[in-house]
Amino acid sequence: MYLNHLQQEEIFIPSEIKSFESITGIKSRRGLENVIVSNGKIVNMVSKSYGHIPNELFFHKAEQLLVDANLKYRKRTINRNDRLFAMDFIIENNNLFELKNKQDQILPMLRFKNSYDGSEKTSGHFGFFRQVCSNGLHIAQSKIAFSIRHTKNSTNFIMPELEWLFEKFMDNEFYSISNQFLQMNKAPINDEEAFVFEVLNCIKLFQYACSTENNNPSKKARMVLDTLYKESIRLGESPNLWFGYNAFNRVLHTQLKKGFSQQEKLDKALFEAIYAMV
Repeated sequence: MYLNHLQQEEIFIPSEIKSFESITGIKSRRGLENVIVSNGKIVNMVSKSYGHIPNELFFHKAEQLLVDANLKYRKRTINRNDRLFAMDFIIENNNLFELKNKQDQILPMLRFKNSYDGSEKTSGHFGFFRQVCSNGLHIAQSKIAFSIRHTKNSTNFIMPELEWLFEKFMDNEFYSISNQFLQMNKAPINDEEAFVFEVLNCIKLFQYACSTENNNPSKKARMVLDTLYKESIRLGESPNLWFGYNAFNRVLHTQLKKGFSQQEKLDKALFEAIYAMV
């Protein structure tokens, strides 16, 4: 089972708020009196009224939502430099979508994010998980709304009941978007290099050519092409738009230094650009 190899990084690390003056011996300006220390490093400066949300509090509450909704799941955890964190829940309640190749299966996924440096909102959303390559596909529109107060004396959560939200996602988005995956899977790519060039010309994810003097595919463009070829061989099918989208998605999430929200926006732009080729 592909889920045996889910990424597991330590996200429950020591973190606390301290006054800037107590650490440096120097007074700070108003509004930046405190610092957030994560795993021994200063990662943010905040006001004295700011309430820090440790991962232990947020992610445990998020996981309890799935327990209360009687959802079976596997977890993947991501730690970006002790500043930015994500926990993905891949749902295993027999809610999967299979493309024509039975090895290529899609499962619903929920991602919850938290940051100590202020670069990401504490948030959650639905998505898709492709088992064959452990890709998370962040093209769904459904978000998980909850209320959070970041105050010194009260860091409170009002979390929703997840069962109804999950059922709504499955009814409205999971199968409709999965059918778009199927359409992409049926659309062949006749010229792989031309396909990669066209996508990059559309969304400017990175440069196609090595340089202005060298028109050969760049390192990242070659990675997309290599992934596309390998998937075609592995699954016994000719290159198609579905494989092409996932090849770009893999480079986006493993090679580009982007925040989670940036990756999710680019993921949606990739999907829209490639689906338009169907």
